[in-house]
Parts: sequence; structure tokens; C-alpha cells
Amino acid sequence: MKRFLAAALAALLGAGVAGCARVKPYERELLAKPTMTFQPDPHEDVLDNHMLEAREGAAGGYGSAGGGCGCN
Repeated sequence: MKRFLAAALAALLGAGVAGCARVKPYERELLAKPTMTFQPDPHEDVLDNHMLEAREGAAGGYGSAGGGCGCN
């Protein structure tokens, strides 16, 4: 039982350490491919947003930060 527990702990530790990697700034462009987005079809995403805006009666407000004071 101790041997199994030690092996499981070692496997868990190894999997956790293997997932960490430093990415250099010039490598980020290669890793940020459009196919890695949650919605792979941008045209479908535009249509979904259009339908949401029609249902909600409001447009915009997707992904931009700012307050209501007008200072941004």
C-alpha cells in the first residue's frame, strides 16, 4: 500500500511539474493560434452576438473595460 501511495504521489507530482513551462515573448505569437479559441468559427460568434443583442435590446459591451464616468 505504501509503495502504491508513493508511486501515485510521484506520478501526481510529475504531472504537475510537467505542465509548468516558461514561454518567451517571441514564442507567444506561435502559441496564440486562432484555432485555439473557444469559438473556432468567428462568423458564428458574430451571428450569436447579433442574436443576443436583438433579444436583449442592447448592443456592445463585449470584452472592453471602463466605467460610467466617461474618463476612459
